[in-house]
Amino acid sequence: MFKNTLLLLICFQVAVLNSQNQGVSEFTIVDENMSTSILIDKKDAKVVQIAADILAKDVFNISSKNISVDAKKGNNSQIILAGTIGRNSWIDALITKGKMDVSQFKGQWERYAIQVVENPMKGVDKALVVVGSDRRGTAYGLLELSRMIGVSPWEWWADVRPDKRENIKITIENKVSKSPSVKYRGVFLNDEDWGLQRWAALNFEPETGDIGPKTYAKVFELLLRLRANTIWPAMHSSTKPFYSYPYNKLVADDYAIVVGTSHAEPMLSNFNTEWKHATMGEYRYDTNSETIKNFFKKRVKETAKFEGIYTTGMRGEHDSPMIVGEDDTDSQVKLLEQVITDQRNILKSETKKNPNTIPQAFVPYKEVLKYYQSGLKLPEDITLVWTDDNYGYIRQLSNPEEQKRTGGAGVYYHTSYWGRPHDYLWLNSTNPVLMWEEMSKAYEFQSKDIWILNCGDIKPHEYNIELFLDMAWDMSDFEKSTSVKNHMMDWFAREFGKASAKEITELMFENNRLAYVRRPEFMAWSQVEPVTKEGETELTQFHYNDEVSARIESYQNLIETTESLYESISDNRKDAFYQLVYYPVIGASKLNQKWLYSFKNKFTAKQNRESANYFGALSKESYLRIEKETNYYNTKLNNGKWNYIMSMAPRFLPVFAQPALAYVKTEAKARLGLALEGYQMEVNQEVINSYADVLPVFNSYTNSSYFIDVFVNGEGIVNWEAKPKVEWIRLSESKGTLNTNSGKAEKRIWVTIDWDKVPKGENKKEAPLGHDFQLIPPSYKVNSAIDFISEGKTTTIGISVYNPKLEALKNSKGFVEDKGFVSINAENFTSKKDGQGAHWEIFEGMGYTNKVITALPRNATPILKSDEIKVKSPVLEYDFYTFNFGEVVVNLQAVPTHAPHAGVGVRCAVAIDDAQPVIVDFQTFERSDAWKQNVLKNAAVQSVKQIVNKAGKHTLRIWMVDPGVMLDQVLIDLGGWKQSYSFPKQTSKE
Repeated sequence: MFKNTLLLLICFQVAVLNSQNQGVSEFTIVDENMSTSILIDKKDAKVVQIAADILAKDVFNISSKNISVDAKKGNNSQIILAGTIGRNSWIDALITKGKMDVSQFKGQWERYAIQVVENPMKGVDKALVVVGSDRRGTAYGLLELSRMIGVSPWEWWADVRPDKRENIKITIENKVSKSPSVKYRGVFLNDEDWGLQRWAALNFEPETGDIGPKTYAKVFELLLRLRANTIWPAMHSSTKPFYSYPYNKLVADDYAIVVGTSHAEPMLSNFNTEWKHATMGEYRYDTNSETIKNFFKKRVKETAKFEGIYTTGMRGEHDSPMIVGEDDTDSQVKLLEQVITDQRNILKSETKKNPNTIPQAFVPYKEVLKYYQSGLKLPEDITLVWTDDNYGYIRQLSNPEEQKRTGGAGVYYHTSYWGRPHDYLWLNSTNPVLMWEEMSKAYEFQSKDIWILNCGDIKPHEYNIELFLDMAWDMSDFEKSTSVKNHMMDWFAREFGKASAKEITELMFENNRLAYVRRPEFMAWSQVEPVTKEGETELTQFHYNDEVSARIESYQNLIETTESLYESISDNRKDAFYQLVYYPVIGASKLNQKWLYSFKNKFTAKQNRESANYFGALSKESYLRIEKETNYYNTKLNNGKWNYIMSMAPRFLPVFAQPALAYVKTEAKARLGLALEGYQMEVNQEVINSYADVLPVFNSYTNSSYFIDVFVNGEGIVNWEAKPKVEWIRLSESKGTLNTNSGKAEKRIWVTIDWDKVPKGENKKEAPLGHDFQLIPPSYKVNSAIDFISEGKTTTIGISVYNPKLEALKNSKGFVEDKGFVSINAENFTSKKDGQGAHWEIFEGMGYTNKVITALPRNATPILKSDEIKVKSPVLEYDFYTFNFGEVVVNLQAVPTHAPHAGVGVRCAVAIDDAQPVIVDFQTFERSDAWKQNVLKNAAVQSVKQIVNKAGKHTLRIWMVDPGVMLDQVLIDLGGWKQSYSFPKQTSKE
């Protein structure tokens, strides 16, 4: 017995030694018998005190036990010791005694170490030591402990209440944090008029009546929790400028937050409201430079002692181009160069520092990019902050020479935008995988110095904010597109538990996919610059299984899943779920359904269907649901904490209003009406048994299905019955009753074919010729019909099936022509081949099909010559089979990105069979009509003509010309493609 006990004791000691050798320790913060304290040094930065207080508050919210934050050592035998190298005497003593080694990160930017030290000082048995290389490093280390004990960074901003428990014990792996991937990381509070400003002024900070120091303190706490360090403050005229409240800059410094300003606010100045025309004159540098320079001097003098990033250059008032005397680019470039020279002289004179030691940014946004591209000379030490095109696609990045600049580069990116061709200010509708792709591209092109996210009102951009800042903190965690899904799943597991994380993630990925196809804010098909009449849509309602109804159904599935998940979420997280999942999904779904049902209302009203009124009612119900949920968000959620934060109609654009609706009123006797897929108008039942009304041809190789709508014309009750003439025609329903008084005045019947029972066509090697399926010889086409019977009247609908027995397709896989086209999802290649220095890779979670394929690496050399393309470029091959031949149009849909810099484009090359590659160019230029349509649709479509020389098997090849082009879908049109918003579903052989 003694031997066994001794053996166990030895094993235990060995295990402990191994654990210590590996730097793994257990540390108890609170339990039923004790609680630790946090020891800091009063000489340390204020942010260390703030972070320690936050950690203490988090511990209390979990355990209901207080832990003290002290600047003097108490009687605790176990403490958390936190401080910055050189500013904490106890930590400096540990370093001197060799109990801590900080050589790995001393003097570096925002790094920290966390480790357990035994007997660190007299009277203390164990200390959990958090040591930072600088003040923010220490704060990040303390708040890392908050993460480790289970507190979300969104505990206040999204009410993610921590789970209660009496004991808090953490496992510590002695570690040193890596240097942040991006030096300055933060957010831009923008377009705050309808949410953040009203909430602060009327609810959270009424004593200021504005976004003031109290609000900014909560924003800065969030930034610290998210390991961010930079703010571009709110700058609209609804908000008083940041520096008009003297305490704002002090709060920023207390929280160690670096203050910068947007592209329209040079030298930390907000000209929207700070420039007074009555006393300061016109805001023009060519005629009023001395007044403007004096204004710059005042701001630099005020901010010289604080951490800041000075935006250099100049734009006009209210986000407009700069006004100059001569309206030509050369004059504008020269004047802008003079502005920058004067600004740097001001920095030198007012700070007494060399300008190349002061953080500065130059943002080539909108017209300023044109000036930069036209040869503007920019000092090497100024950071180039590249921008997206306001819709998520980065316009330009540093070329190889620019990547050598001492000032480096950064990115200003939008997930919220006010402007043309259309705002998106309500929900977060920017696809997170797209954001990952663009920011990882920026990082690869050495934009690593400043990352700023325009996140509007913060809410409801919570997930994308954290994803953006997590990438900026450690980009090595995001090397693959699948990293985003993994990150999101971990995010939801943290917020709502592992049991529901996967289902919520799948829900949000589908929500993001639908928003990628068309943002909710764009569903009215009206723009600031309208191209369609209100109420019209590019979505087809009578081709390809009805795009409108399919989108309604997709969103209805999201609604039902969201409502079910809400019921399963624990009570302490329900408010958080409402903010992070429920409201965004229900809001997007109901805004879509509001418009989609209005489209159905107008479409069915043209056919005089009584169901038009039903669809109109559903549209109204959708509007009222948004109203109801927004009211709950503002007035009921967490006892009104968020009142005024959410507007269901920012800028009061038409898309947010209740659409105009048609109303059908008739006193005619009820009779059966029929409408077929493929026809815009209803069936003319006055022409008896004409066989003129025929569904599109059913193709055995694609297993087609089509719909027939049965509906009431007139008012009253209609009984109907459908009788297929042959057993191989299947119907989803074969009889029923329609009643205008019950709201069930319409039913959609799906027609499918039992192919095992259909007679086979002739056994031939090739298919018949001819562009029209209706002209296919009888040996390949089998005809029958369905009789619809109501009130003694029979209407016959023709059914044609195409069911040949072709040897060439017997064992083949791939794609096949259907109704005169071949549709392919680009990721479903038959084969692919790597090229010289480049290969194809699939990105998951973006595009119309949730997958796109691209050629990587992004710095691969473009290949432009046809002969070299064939030999050197990576190629995708798609095998397909046609029943027709002749000239075809190959339509390629790509993600509408921009070329990263001169010398690289947005091109690929295409050929069918052995034809020479033809280059396809997707590049557009901002403000062009093509660009506007692309960003509204998140798609760039280009076409090229090719020859299909015979019916039968063929191969489509797509080569890389420029790396980074992301292909989404392909449509080979042999003359049969009808108008639709998306390409028809994939015509793969089933």
